[in-house]
Amino acid sequence: MIKDYIREGTIVPMEVTVQLLENAMTEDIREKGGNGRFLIDGFPRKMDQAIKFEESVCPSKFTLFFDCPEDIMRQRLLNRGKTSGRADDNAESIKKRFKTFVETSMPVVDYFEKRGKVVRIPASKPPDEVYADVKRSMSQRGFEQLE
Repeated sequence: MIKDYIREGTIVPMEVTVQLLENAMTEDIREKGGNGRFLIDGFPRKMDQAIKFEESVCPSKFTLFFDCPEDIMRQRLLNRGKTSGRADDNAESIKKRFKTFVETSMPVVDYFEKRGKVVRIPASKPPDEVYADVKRSMSQRGFEQLE
């Protein structure tokens, strides 16, 4: 089911995503002795996900937003598609993903930005520079890199 959503460039239902995340976080804390700090990639993507997660799981500390022009993202994704084997790294899926992002995910970024919870990372730079900016931003917020 989840693979179908990914291939179509659409968003997995909120209840499924939130429950999967909550289960994984709970398992890490209870069974693996985790510290309760998580970096969740690509979530939330919709307002209902953001609100449900913050109400039922925990409030986020901040959201990393990789700010990058669409043309650069398209080229990077197409290049990744040459070796990734991902079903959604093709021109048609990428076009759908961009449209979905603007319509459903940018309102989430705006929502958290109004609450002072967005850390914008300029992502049109080379990957090593973007990574350095992420490490610096995380460190400034008390998240040290694990070795």
